Amino acid sequence: MDKKLYDAGLKVRREVLGDAYVDAATKNADEFNKPFQDIVGEYCWGTVWTDETLSRRERSILNLGMLAASGKMHEFELHFRSAFNNGLTKEDLRAVLIQIAVYCGIPVGVDCFRSAKKVFAEMKI
Repeated sequence: MDKKLYDAGLKVRREVLGDAYVDAATKNADEFNKPFQDIVGEYCWGTVWTDETLSRRERSILNLGMLAASGKMHEFELHFRSAFNNGLTKEDLRAVLIQIAVYCGIPVGVDCFRSAKKVFAEMKI
């Protein structure tokens, strides 16, 4: 593992997802899944999210589309919530979800708007 990339990734991961989420993910790592958590930290967050070619805002939009298209709604909700940390507004997110619905299908859009409503309720916004 590249410790420098991992540490840089951990910093970004905390900024995007929040300390509570990251603490829970790393605290719950055990002998079986710790290597996976290391890969997530180094590769996903350290290599990809620290690359400044795309903004965090752009990465959030991409992630929402890809997660919706692949039906990964738990991860979609996580990234929907964190999109606010990356500069997206409620209006931006509505536009993203409408585009997802057009390109991925109305049932996917329904799932996305359902998840958005759940996240807004949890965030009290």
